[in-house]
Amino acid sequence: MSTAILTGQPVPGSSLEGDLRSLGFDVRTASGTAEAEALLAAVPAGERVAVVDARFVGHLHALRLGLTDPRFELAAIPGAVTARPAGRAALARALAREDSAAGGRTAETAGDGPAAGGTTLVDGLADRIAGALDTDGADVHRPELGRLVATVPGDPQARNEARRAVAAVDDEAVRLKSAVKARDGFFTTYFISPYSRYIARWCARRGLTPNQVTTASLLTALIAAGCAATGTRGGFVAAGVLLIASFVLDCTDGQLARYSLQYSTLGAWLDATFDRAKEYAYYAGLALGAARGGDDVWALALGAMVLQTCRHVVDFSFNEANHDATANTSPTAALSDRLDSVGWTVWVRRMIVLPIGERWAMIAVLTAVTTPRITFYALLAGCALAATYTTAGRVLRSLTRRARRTDRAARALADLADSGPLAEALAGPLGAPARRLPGVAAPAVALLGGLAVVATAVSTGFGGPWTAVAACAYVLTSALAVARPLKGALDWLVPPFLRAAEYGTVLALAADADVNGALPAAYGLVSAVAYHHYDTVYRIRGNAGAPPHWLVRAIGGHEGRVLAVAVLAALLTAPQFTVALTVLAVAVALLVLAESIRFWVSAHRVGAPAVHDEGEPA
Repeated sequence: MSTAILTGQPVPGSSLEGDLRSLGFDVRTASGTAEAEALLAAVPAGERVAVVDARFVGHLHALRLGLTDPRFELAAIPGAVTARPAGRAALARALAREDSAAGGRTAETAGDGPAAGGTTLVDGLADRIAGALDTDGADVHRPELGRLVATVPGDPQARNEARRAVAAVDDEAVRLKSAVKARDGFFTTYFISPYSRYIARWCARRGLTPNQVTTASLLTALIAAGCAATGTRGGFVAAGVLLIASFVLDCTDGQLARYSLQYSTLGAWLDATFDRAKEYAYYAGLALGAARGGDDVWALALGAMVLQTCRHVVDFSFNEANHDATANTSPTAALSDRLDSVGWTVWVRRMIVLPIGERWAMIAVLTAVTTPRITFYALLAGCALAATYTTAGRVLRSLTRRARRTDRAARALADLADSGPLAEALAGPLGAPARRLPGVAAPAVALLGGLAVVATAVSTGFGGPWTAVAACAYVLTSALAVARPLKGALDWLVPPFLRAAEYGTVLALAADADVNGALPAAYGLVSAVAYHHYDTVYRIRGNAGAPPHWLVRAIGGHEGRVLAVAVLAALLTAPQFTVALTVLAVAVALLVLAESIRFWVSAHRVGAPAVHDEGEPA
C-alpha cells in the first residue's frame, strides 16, 4: 500500500487525485506543512509515502516514473517527492524542518522558478522538501522525463499552457518506447524489440509479471533443448525456432519490467540466472542430439560453455575493478568515445562482441540447417574472436589510464577469485613477499599457474601423477596471486585466469579419461561451479556481498576443486573417475543452489532494493 499527501489548494477539474489512485496510492489532503507532517507520521512505517503539490499538471507516466519505481528509496519530479520505507526518515526530517520554517502556514503559490528540461519548477512544499533532501546529501533519484510534462503552474494561464502541452504528447507512446533497453545489440534492436514491446504491453494489461514471462522463456528454451536432444532434423529445426521464441520472451520480460516498473530483487536474479541456464542447457541438448547420431561433441559443448563463462568473468571483473575508479585518462577510452560518434561503428563494435541476441540467432539458424558439430565450431570461433577483441581493449584501457582502485574494488575482485581454505592458509605467509613483487605479478602468477596445470593435464594423459603435482603448484600460485590487495592495473585479470584454469583442467582430464559419461559428468560439474560464480557476481552487483564464507569453504574454493579433481584422476580408474565427477557435481550443485535460493528469496521477502541491470548485453 502507498499513501500520497496532497498539499495546497486543489484545482477544480484536476484529474490528479484519480491519477494517483490509479497508481495504487491512497490519497489524503493537507492544508499546510503541519498537517502534512501529521499525516506522514500516521502512515505505517512499511509503506511508501509521497508528497504531491495539488496544483501539479503532467502526464500520468511522469507520475509513475517519479513515484512508483521500486529501485530508489527517494525520488522526485517537479511538484512531487516520494520515499520508500528506508527513505522515510530522511523525508520526515526534511518535512519537519519545513514545518518549523513555515510556522505551520498553508502551502502557498510561489513565483515560477527556472525551467529545466521542459518543466517549470515552482517553490511548493514538495519541491522545498526535495531541495532540503539534496541539502542533506540524500540520494534523490530524478527520472529522465524527456517529452513528458511535469510542472506546477503558478497561474491559470500557465496551467492552461501546461494542459495543452500534456495533450500534445502521447505518454503511452513514450512509455512503450522507453520499455526498450537504451543500449542493445543489432539483432535485438532491429529484429526483436520492434514487436516484443507490444507483447510486453499485452502482458502488462493482463496482469502478467516479468517473473512469469522469465519462467516462460526458461521453459521454452528447455523444450528447445529437448527437441535438439532428439537428434532428428525435425527436432533441430523445432529447436532453432523455439530458441528464438525463448529469446523473444527474454527480451519481453525486461521490457515488461520497464513498461510497468515491476522491478524486483528476485526478478533480476531470475532473469540473469535463467539466461545462463537456458544457453548451457541448450548446449547439452545439442550434445545429446549429436550423440544420438553417432557424433560425440561433448568436449565442444563443454569448451563453448567454458569460453562463454570466462568471457563473462572478464566483463564482470573489469567492471568491478573500475566500478568507482576515478581519473579516467585512458586514450583508448577516448578513442572509443570518438568512434561512438560514427554511427556505423557503434553497431559493428556491438556485433563483434557477439552479444546474446546475435549469439542465439546464430545458434538457432545453424542448429536448424547444419549439424551440432558445425554449430559448436562456429560458436567457439565467434566467442574466441569476441573474447580477444574485448579483452585486448580492456587491457589497453587499463594500461593507459591513471586511476586509483578502491578497497571496494579489491574486495570484489577477491570475492570473484573464489579462493578456498588452501589458498587462504598460504596467502598470509606469502603476503610480505607478494608486496615486493612488481605490479603485474598477480595476473602473471595466476596465468602461469593456470597454464601449467591445464597444459600438464592435456599433455600427460589420464592416470599419471603429474597433473596432481601441477595442481599442488597451482594452489601455491593461486595463493600468491591473491596475497596482496588486487588494486593493480591488470589485477582484474586474476579471476578470469583462475576460472579458465579450473574449468580447463576439468575439461582436459575428462577428455583424457576417454570413457562414456566422463565429459557429461564434467559438464555437470562445471555447470554447478559456474552457477556459483555467476551467483557471486549478482550478489556483488546487488550490494549484498559475496556468498557466505562457509559455502566457499564447503565447496573447496577453485584451488581445492582443481586439486581434488587432479588427485581423483591420479588415484581412480576412468570409470571410477566418472562416478566421482558425477558425485562431486551433484554435491556442489545441491549446496550452491540451496544457499542461492535461500538468499535471494529472503532478500525479496524483506524488501531488498530492486536491482535492474541496464548494462552491456551479455
